[in-house]
Amino acid sequence: MKLPIFLALAALAGVAAAQNQPPREGVDVGRTSSFTKLVPAEQMERAAAQQYAQMLQEAAKQKALAPDNHPQLLRLRAIAQKILPHAAKWNSRANQWKWEVNLIGSKQINAFCMPGGKIAFYTGILDILKLTDDEVAMIMGHEVAHALREHARERAGKAAATNIGANILSQALGLGNAGNMALGAGANLLSLKFSRDDETEADTVGLELAARAGYDPRAGITLWRKMQQASKGAPPQWMSTHPASDTRIQEIERQLPQVMPIFERVSGKKS
Repeated sequence: MKLPIFLALAALAGVAAAQNQPPREGVDVGRTSSFTKLVPAEQMERAAAQQYAQMLQEAAKQKALAPDNHPQLLRLRAIAQKILPHAAKWNSRANQWKWEVNLIGSKQINAFCMPGGKIAFYTGILDILKLTDDEVAMIMGHEVAHALREHARERAGKAAATNIGANILSQALGLGNAGNMALGAGANLLSLKFSRDDETEADTVGLELAARAGYDPRAGITLWRKMQQASKGAPPQWMSTHPASDTRIQEIERQLPQVMPIFERVSGKKS
């Protein structure tokens, strides 16, 4: 079947345009998981906001919540102000989120960003590792990337799918509750790989977010060397489900050619 002449010309023009387009700047991690569609985004974000508020209330009761004029909190919020304008590229919902950044007094080497943009750092990760602004930006970019890529929603979707499948299979085999428990345990073991993949993806997206904000992506390497030194055989909480540090550093080095040109353009600094 022959195409009408105007369709053929349009197709040729499209091919030519695609060939003439410059390569996309930055990293590519593909689409978000289809499992996210099994759980409404609003539900995840509402639950996260409630849990975050409860956490802040508890921290305030224990006098562990940093006041708005705390120097380290001011520093964190200043870094966030540079990173967050680049969030919507990765998730259009980010423009609707009520972003928050808070600091909690604790020796834990930990930080996180909940669905809907609820960020928290513990003083331990700043004080024990003596982080530079670039290294803080690597952590913040990583945690923000988890929220933007909706990894918590993905895991909830996988759990929902696993529970549905386990119930159906258990009923079919007549296994009852014992069968559900066995299948559930197996699903948890299988999900470990997905969790580590999510961590690698968050590293990659976080590098680009930080680079676009003017922070040196090479700080990801120095950050993980500090993490290695701090672990001393027992990984800190922030590393508990993460890929091994050496593997992580290798992956960051592999991604640097994609993000360094962005950093150099934004910052005006040449490597």
